[in-house]
Amino acid sequence: MRSAEMDEFVERVEQSSDIVAVVSQYVALKRKGGRFWGCCPFHQEHTPSFSVVPDKGFFYCFGCHAGGNVFKFLSLIENVSYFEAIKLQAEKLGIPIPERPKSPQEREREQKLQDLLKVNEMARTFFHNCLVMTHYGEEGKAYFAGRGISAETIEEFSLGYAPDAWDKLTGAFLKRGVPEAYLVECGLAQQRREGGVYDRFRHRVMIPIADERGRIVGFGGRVLDDSKPKYLNTKETVLFNKRRLLFGLDRSHRAISQEGRAIVVEGYMDAISVFDAGVRNVVASLGTSFTQEHCKKLLRYAKEIDFCYDSDEAGQNATVRALTIARDTGAVVKVIIVPDGKDPDEYIRKHGAAAFQTLIEHALPLVDYRLRYVLSHVRYDTLEGKMQALREMLPVLVGIKNAAERSEQTKRLARALLLDEGVVREELAKAQHEPQRFLAQPPAREEAAAAVRRAPARRADSALQKAGRIVMRAVWQDATLLAHVEAMIPLEAVPDEVQRSVFLYLRDCAARGEPWDAVRAAAALDEAAAEELSRAIVEGEDAGVAAVAYDDSLRLLRRTYLTARYAALSREAEALSRAGEAEAALAKLAEARKFKEEMDD
Repeated sequence: MRSAEMDEFVERVEQSSDIVAVVSQYVALKRKGGRFWGCCPFHQEHTPSFSVVPDKGFFYCFGCHAGGNVFKFLSLIENVSYFEAIKLQAEKLGIPIPERPKSPQEREREQKLQDLLKVNEMARTFFHNCLVMTHYGEEGKAYFAGRGISAETIEEFSLGYAPDAWDKLTGAFLKRGVPEAYLVECGLAQQRREGGVYDRFRHRVMIPIADERGRIVGFGGRVLDDSKPKYLNTKETVLFNKRRLLFGLDRSHRAISQEGRAIVVEGYMDAISVFDAGVRNVVASLGTSFTQEHCKKLLRYAKEIDFCYDSDEAGQNATVRALTIARDTGAVVKVIIVPDGKDPDEYIRKHGAAAFQTLIEHALPLVDYRLRYVLSHVRYDTLEGKMQALREMLPVLVGIKNAAERSEQTKRLARALLLDEGVVREELAKAQHEPQRFLAQPPAREEAAAAVRRAPARRADSALQKAGRIVMRAVWQDATLLAHVEAMIPLEAVPDEVQRSVFLYLRDCAARGEPWDAVRAAAALDEAAAEELSRAIVEGEDAGVAAVAYDDSLRLLRRTYLTARYAALSREAEALSRAGEAEAALAKLAEARKFKEEMDD
């Protein structure tokens, strides 16, 4: 149930939010008249079809048909719920979020989450104490010393050790009253077939994994011998979702903002080593490919993302996948090349922190890295090889927004491949005009499953749909017109189902004496209706044209309604006549003739 306090909160956040300023954090916008245009962030395009109308508070993409208000934009771009988007914006604006009454089920769920977090905090302390305060941890301390990890960094990250035993943690925690179910749910223990539980992490150095708020949500364990698996992470839980987590972000986000870039490495041991070397703007993914969720998190703090993955083949393939994910987000993407086939951790131990800092300063822009990678992986001494290398470079060239830079890179690629520049430009033009055909790069399964991008869709607009949007826009801007529209056509008879739901919503608002606005509409309408309303607002004309368009459009809708009623009544009359009900049939025909006469006027 809505409360006046919550309504006031949402209204305050909405009034304090500049939709152009919010969208500009993710999309490069250019003003054209009273609106702004840019390339849509929700599907790949090279000709701007994404529009923002600031005085109305709406955005709409004419390519993929995403649309809505500022909160809808944030919910789509950040992949969060609508209300989470409101809260996210409120936090950015420093507006306190009012507490709403919670159901017993909600209170119970929140309490359980707090209990699970508390268990993880206890486990962090347990593992850390085992490392630094007991004889069990001697092997762990030797391992960290061998990796060059300082005592200060051990304390900073609360690194620990899981003893080589089956029940050191579970036994201690059960004695302290922690339920078995909580240990299993946190991923710290596993069920025995014969009953009871045992420690999941044994004889491993332990790395606590925190979310952005610094809350311990899981653990990573690294073996000290040749056991398998080498790395063991907490299983997926209500707290631990590795697709959304970046190791170290709770510590590094301020440094990322200050440096203006984030450095992404493959694993938490790499991140710890880089951090220990004095580079604090570093994060790591957790045994999974770099995802769009990861990218969005980092873009909140900086526009540049530098990838520093292992130099082996697997690491290079992971780099290419990560660049593909980051390419269309608006991020400035660079790659830190680690020579000698080393990972960042090994390189720092061998060459020192200063040498690694030099690698950072010489990070390659996306185009340079991609060209270097392609030329080292494709035999381009044959025509077939040259064309393969060209195809692999096309997605990067198409992604260059600056025409002058794209032209120079085209010349450079032609020289590198010993191809005629005209051939390269011709293939580039094809790729720009038919990106689905020439730039198709099927994502890995987990990337495809998490993709929030929308496919561009062609919608054949009928004259009735266009008329409906014109009338809808007029009513939205002038509530007094709603009665005029309903006098001309019953709202239940609006021919387009989606538009009909918008008109019925507006009528409900008028009946309750409530004003409508972008926030209330977004909360009340389904996605298709909200997008249609957004399109109607964004397509607006100037006042003089709008008045004429409104009259013409309403006449078209009226005539369509009359035609439909005449046809329906005629069919009913015919059915009554066949049934032998002559008097009722004549009455229906008389009713139908009234609609026919108005149609002919």
